[in-house]
This record gives sequence, structure tokens and C-alpha cells, in this order.
Amino acid sequence: MGDPKKSRKKYTKPSHPWQRDRMEKETQIRKLYGVRRKREIWKMDSIRKNFTNRVKSLIAARTEQANKEREQVVQKLVKLGLIDLNAKFDDILGLTLESVMERRLQTIVWKNGMAKSPQQARQFIGHGHVIVGGKKITSPSYLVPKSQEAQIAFLQTSAFVDTEHPERLQKKSEASSAAKEQKRARMAERAKMKGRGGRRGGRPGGRPGFQQRRPATGQIAKPRGAA
Repeated sequence: MGDPKKSRKKYTKPSHPWQRDRMEKETQIRKLYGVRRKREIWKMDSIRKNFTNRVKSLIAARTEQANKEREQVVQKLVKLGLIDLNAKFDDILGLTLESVMERRLQTIVWKNGMAKSPQQARQFIGHGHVIVGGKKITSPSYLVPKSQEAQIAFLQTSAFVDTEHPERLQKKSEASSAAKEQKRARMAERAKMKGRGGRRGGRPGGRPGFQQRRPATGQIAKPRGAA
């Protein structure tokens, strides 16, 4: 039967484990795109580096084979939506990590309004609720081709097909807007009353509804317990 295929890593780790600028950038990307592990960021960065390194080796070449490979690289990047159709070959060197992260299935599901957050989009994909071009995809890191971006949808047997599902992102209703307006009005009324020095029917700092009794004209108020 032969030896089983050896699984190889699809990414390379950073050359130095403790670089403050790189670590802060990875933390920001992790929070922004809802990535679970930094390993996923390294995978996307390795894809970017593979393209840029390939471009660097083909820029100086002037052979017929090099011209053919340049066209293939450009077509590949245009297909993935990483560069525009009218972009130059040298523009590939300006490819950023964020541009690759934007093409992940998790990010597109979130930005298309199918999920409330990147974390929820990741959950939908991992549980098999999302299809791309009629095919179920369970990998959040799947790079969506430009031609299949409009074919992202929920599986027909999924409960999330219903737009009224509580986990689906919905627009604000008129009732919720009215409730928020009423809440703002109550808070404004409370702030106004505090500015006047207390609640109605009372003195500043006194009990609500308590009014100090004043003695009648010509009478002297006596302290309690006095005969």
C-alpha cells in the first residue's frame, strides 16, 4: 500500500516569538476577525508570503515560462478577489494580511449580515449551516473566490434559513425604538428632578413626600418630650 502521505504544516511560525509590535498586531486582528488561534493568522500570512515571494522571483525573469507564470499568479489572485482586474503585477507586493483575512468565509458571512458577530459566523460554519456554491463548507478559513461570493447561503435544512430566527441579525423594530425613546425621556426627567434639588413633595436630601410642619403664627414650637 505504500507509506501514508506525510501531513505538512501549511504555515511558518514567526522568526522571533517575542516581538511586541507583531504580537500587538496579531491581537488586534484576532479580536477584529474573531480568530480562535494565532495559528490561523499565521496560515493567512503564509499564503500572503507565498504569493509575494513568487512575485519577487518572477519580476526579474524575462523567459517565456516566466511570463506564463506571471499571468497564472495574477489570474489566481483576481479569482480570489485579492487584487483588482486592472492591477499591475508589481502591486501584488503590496498585499497585506488584512486583505487576505477579508476573503475568509468567516469574515464574509459576518459582513453579509448572516451573523451578528465573527464568533457567531464561525459557529454557523463549523456546525455545517453554511454552503458556498451549493457545497457545505465547514472551514472558517476557506478563501472564497470572487465568483462564489454571491452564492453564500444557509443550508436549506438549517433552522437559520428562517429570517425570523432569534439568532439571525434583524432590523430594529418600531416597538424597540419607541421603548428606547421612553427610556431616554424617563432618564431626562430624573436628571431634571435631581437638578431641582430632590424629588417632588420633599426637601433636598429629605424623604420623598415628607414636608416639615411649621408652627402657626404666634406660637412657639416646643421640642418633643417638653411639658
